[in-house]
Amino acid sequence: MKLVWFGIAWISFSLGIIGAFLPIIPTTPFLILSAYLFSKSSPRFHAWLLGLPIAGKGIKDWQENRVIRPRAKVLCATMITFSLAVIYSTPTIPLGVKLGVTVLLISVGSFVVTRKNRP
Repeated sequence: MKLVWFGIAWISFSLGIIGAFLPIIPTTPFLILSAYLFSKSSPRFHAWLLGLPIAGKGIKDWQENRVIRPRAKVLCATMITFSLAVIYSTPTIPLGVKLGVTVLLISVGSFVVTRKNRP
């Protein structure tokens, strides 16, 4: 089972990294998920993830205190707003896809924004 968690952790981490550059995919939830899965499958990679200069402190904040920093919240809300603007300004995207993505992004954004700022 550890091998399955390890594989899913890498997929989640990859999606989080892609999300840092592609506005439609959220970064924070995928990195938090990958940290959780690495903690269950590989202490070595879990420590590596927590040691990353850009994301490590934020992930550690989440794991220890269930806190998402204000800067991450603002970035998340900004990227979601930008993503929705791009999606709705692109006429070739079907309405069903637009609505599905809207529900997903608003759900993720609501989760992130309603978490505590500090312990």
